[in-house]
Amino acid sequence: MSGPLKSEEALRTVYPSPSGGALGKELDWIDPHSRRFIELSPFLCIGTSRPDGLADVSPRGGEPGFVHVLDERHLAMPDRPGNNRLDTLTNIAHAPAVGLLFFVPGFEEMLRVNGIAELMVEPALMERFAVDGKLPRSVMRIEVREVYLHCTKALKRSGLWDASKQVPRDTMPSFGEMLRDQMKLDMAPALIDTALEDDAKKNLY
Repeated sequence: MSGPLKSEEALRTVYPSPSGGALGKELDWIDPHSRRFIELSPFLCIGTSRPDGLADVSPRGGEPGFVHVLDERHLAMPDRPGNNRLDTLTNIAHAPAVGLLFFVPGFEEMLRVNGIAELMVEPALMERFAVDGKLPRSVMRIEVREVYLHCTKALKRSGLWDASKQVPRDTMPSFGEMLRDQMKLDMAPALIDTALEDDAKKNLY
Protein backbone atom coordinates (compact mmCIF):
# COMPACT_ATOMS: atom_id res chain seq x y z
CA MET A 1 0.00 0.00 0.00
CA SER A 2 1.19 3.53 -0.78
CA GLY A 3 -0.26 6.95 -0.15
CA PRO A 4 -1.96 8.38 2.94
CA LEU A 5 -3.45 6.08 5.57
CA LYS A 6 -6.89 7.60 6.07
CA SER A 7 -8.78 5.02 8.07
CA GLU A 8 -8.21 2.70 11.02
CA GLU A 9 -8.56 -0.23 8.63
CA ALA A 10 -5.74 1.17 6.49
CA LEU A 11 -3.60 1.84 9.56
CA ARG A 12 -4.05 -1.77 10.73
CA THR A 13 -2.48 -2.99 7.52
CA VAL A 14 0.74 -1.40 8.80
CA TYR A 15 0.40 -1.62 12.58
CA PRO A 16 -0.45 -4.68 14.68
CA SER A 17 -3.28 -4.61 17.20
CA PRO A 18 -2.41 -3.15 20.62
CA SER A 19 -1.58 -5.53 23.41
CA GLY A 20 -4.00 -6.23 26.21
CA GLY A 21 -1.75 -4.28 28.56
CA ALA A 22 -1.81 -1.19 26.34
CA LEU A 23 -5.60 -1.19 26.43
CA GLY A 24 -6.10 -2.46 29.97
CA LYS A 25 -4.01 0.23 31.66
CA GLU A 26 -6.60 2.94 30.92
CA LEU A 27 -8.54 4.16 33.96
CA ASP A 28 -11.49 6.54 34.24
CA TRP A 29 -10.41 7.98 37.59
CA ILE A 30 -7.37 9.39 39.38
CA ASP A 31 -5.86 6.46 41.26
CA PRO A 32 -3.20 6.95 44.00
CA HIS A 33 -0.28 6.52 41.56
CA SER A 34 -1.72 9.05 39.13
CA ARG A 35 -2.42 11.46 41.98
CA ARG A 36 1.19 11.23 43.15
CA PHE A 37 2.47 11.77 39.60
CA ILE A 38 0.38 14.94 39.27
CA GLU A 39 1.58 16.15 42.69
CA LEU A 40 5.20 15.83 41.50
CA SER A 41 4.67 17.37 38.07
CA PRO A 42 5.73 21.00 37.44
CA PHE A 43 4.99 20.91 33.70
CA LEU A 44 2.43 19.66 31.22
CA CYS A 45 1.25 20.13 27.67
CA ILE A 46 -2.46 20.62 26.99
CA GLY A 47 -4.11 19.82 23.68
CA THR A 48 -7.32 21.46 22.46
CA SER A 49 -9.12 21.84 19.13
CA ARG A 50 -9.86 25.06 17.28
CA PRO A 51 -13.19 26.05 15.73
CA ASP A 52 -11.62 25.77 12.24
CA GLY A 53 -10.70 22.13 12.92
CA LEU A 54 -6.99 22.62 13.59
CA ALA A 55 -5.51 21.31 16.82
CA ASP A 56 -3.40 23.28 19.29
CA VAL A 57 -0.95 22.31 22.02
CA SER A 58 0.19 24.70 24.74
CA PRO A 59 2.62 24.37 27.67
CA ARG A 60 1.65 24.97 31.28
CA GLY A 61 4.01 25.07 34.24
CA GLY A 62 4.36 25.98 37.88
CA GLU A 63 5.53 24.58 41.18
CA PRO A 64 5.28 20.77 41.50
CA GLY A 65 1.62 19.98 42.02
CA PHE A 66 0.41 23.25 40.46
CA VAL A 67 -2.47 21.17 39.11
CA HIS A 68 -4.69 20.20 42.05
CA VAL A 69 -6.50 16.90 42.34
CA LEU A 70 -9.92 17.92 43.65
CA ASP A 71 -11.16 14.35 43.88
CA GLU A 72 -10.83 11.09 41.97
CA ARG A 73 -12.56 12.50 38.90
CA HIS A 74 -11.72 16.21 38.86
CA LEU A 75 -8.59 18.34 38.43
CA ALA A 76 -8.12 22.10 38.70
CA MET A 77 -5.42 24.18 36.99
CA PRO A 78 -4.83 27.94 37.37
CA ASP A 79 -4.39 30.21 34.37
CA ARG A 80 -1.34 32.36 35.06
CA PRO A 81 -0.33 35.53 33.13
CA GLY A 82 0.60 34.87 29.52
CA ASN A 83 0.37 36.59 26.15
CA ASN A 84 -3.43 37.01 26.30
CA ARG A 85 -3.95 35.30 22.95
CA LEU A 86 -6.24 32.93 24.90
CA ASP A 87 -5.82 30.18 22.30
CA THR A 88 -6.40 27.34 24.75
CA LEU A 89 -9.21 29.09 26.61
CA THR A 90 -11.18 30.13 23.53
CA ASN A 91 -10.77 26.62 22.15
CA ILE A 92 -12.26 25.20 25.35
CA ALA A 93 -15.15 27.64 25.14
CA HIS A 94 -15.80 26.20 21.67
CA ALA A 95 -15.01 22.53 22.30
CA PRO A 96 -14.32 21.53 25.92
CA ALA A 97 -12.46 18.26 25.32
CA VAL A 98 -8.81 18.47 26.46
CA GLY A 99 -5.79 16.19 26.59
CA LEU A 100 -3.09 16.67 29.24
CA LEU A 101 0.41 15.19 29.16
CA PHE A 102 2.20 15.47 32.52
CA PHE A 103 5.99 15.39 32.88
CA VAL A 104 8.18 14.99 35.97
CA PRO A 105 11.84 16.02 35.57
CA GLY A 106 14.02 12.92 35.56
CA PHE A 107 11.09 10.51 34.98
CA GLU A 108 10.95 8.86 31.59
CA GLU A 109 7.33 7.85 32.11
CA MET A 110 4.57 10.39 31.45
CA LEU A 111 0.93 10.57 32.51
CA ARG A 112 -1.90 11.19 30.08
CA VAL A 113 -5.26 12.57 31.22
CA ASN A 114 -8.16 13.24 28.85
CA GLY A 115 -11.33 14.95 29.93
CA ILE A 116 -13.85 17.75 29.64
CA ALA A 117 -12.85 21.23 30.80
CA GLU A 118 -14.75 24.27 31.98
CA LEU A 119 -13.37 27.71 32.85
CA MET A 120 -14.32 29.15 36.21
CA VAL A 121 -13.81 32.25 38.36
CA GLU A 122 -15.44 30.85 41.49
CA PRO A 123 -13.80 32.68 44.46
CA ALA A 124 -13.17 29.55 46.57
CA LEU A 125 -11.54 27.78 43.64
CA MET A 126 -9.45 30.82 42.74
CA GLU A 127 -8.20 31.20 46.32
CA ARG A 128 -6.64 27.72 46.17
CA PHE A 129 -4.09 29.10 43.72
CA ALA A 130 -3.21 32.47 45.29
CA VAL A 131 0.49 33.34 45.19
CA ASP A 132 1.64 36.36 47.20
CA GLY A 133 -1.95 37.55 47.24
CA LYS A 134 -2.29 37.28 43.46
CA LEU A 135 -5.11 35.18 42.07
CA PRO A 136 -5.14 33.49 38.66
CA ARG A 137 -7.33 35.09 35.99
CA SER A 138 -9.40 31.90 35.86
CA VAL A 139 -9.24 28.24 36.84
CA MET A 140 -9.73 25.29 34.50
CA ARG A 141 -11.77 22.53 36.10
CA ILE A 142 -11.39 19.22 34.31
CA GLU A 143 -13.75 16.29 34.55
CA VAL A 144 -11.51 13.27 34.08
CA ARG A 145 -12.56 10.66 31.52
CA GLU A 146 -9.34 8.75 30.73
CA VAL A 147 -6.10 8.33 32.70
CA TYR A 148 -3.09 6.21 31.85
CA LEU A 149 0.67 6.09 32.14
CA HIS A 150 2.60 6.57 28.92
CA CYS A 151 5.63 4.37 28.29
CA THR A 152 9.21 5.61 28.31
CA LYS A 153 10.19 5.12 24.67
CA ALA A 154 9.73 8.74 23.51
CA LEU A 155 11.87 10.17 26.31
CA LYS A 156 14.43 7.39 26.01
CA ARG A 157 14.82 8.11 22.29
CA SER A 158 15.00 11.87 22.85
CA GLY A 159 17.30 11.81 25.89
CA LEU A 160 15.36 14.83 27.11
CA TRP A 161 16.69 14.68 30.68
CA ASP A 162 20.27 13.80 29.65
CA ALA A 163 22.37 16.87 30.45
CA SER A 164 25.03 15.77 27.95
CA LYS A 165 22.48 16.21 25.15
CA GLN A 166 21.48 19.76 26.06
CA VAL A 167 21.84 22.09 23.09
CA PRO A 168 23.85 25.28 23.72
CA ARG A 169 21.47 28.26 23.54
CA ASP A 170 23.76 30.11 21.13
CA THR A 171 23.12 27.40 18.55
CA MET A 172 20.20 29.61 17.49
CA PRO A 173 19.61 33.36 17.60
CA SER A 174 18.07 34.83 20.73
CA PHE A 175 14.31 35.00 21.15
CA GLY A 176 14.49 38.73 20.46
CA GLU A 177 16.42 38.23 17.22
CA MET A 178 13.96 35.64 15.97
CA LEU A 179 10.94 37.81 16.84
CA ARG A 180 12.53 40.81 15.14
CA ASP A 181 13.05 38.83 11.94
CA GLN A 182 9.68 37.06 11.97
CA MET A 183 7.67 40.18 12.82
CA LYS A 184 9.90 42.54 10.80
CA LEU A 185 10.36 44.81 13.80
CA ASP A 186 12.45 47.96 13.63
CA MET A 187 13.92 47.36 17.08
CA ALA A 188 17.22 46.12 18.45
CA PRO A 189 17.02 42.42 19.43
CA ALA A 190 18.73 43.17 22.76
CA LEU A 191 15.87 45.52 23.71
CA ILE A 192 13.31 42.85 22.86
CA ASP A 193 15.20 40.26 24.90
CA THR A 194 15.42 42.63 27.87
CA ALA A 195 11.70 43.41 27.72
CA LEU A 196 10.84 39.70 27.57
CA GLU A 197 13.14 38.88 30.49
CA ASP A 198 11.67 41.70 32.59
CA ASP A 199 8.14 40.51 31.85
CA ALA A 200 9.04 36.95 32.81
CA LYS A 201 10.46 38.17 36.13
CA LYS A 202 7.63 40.55 37.03
CA ASN A 203 4.56 38.77 35.70
CA LEU A 204 4.91 35.06 36.54
CA TYR A 205 1.85 35.28 38.81
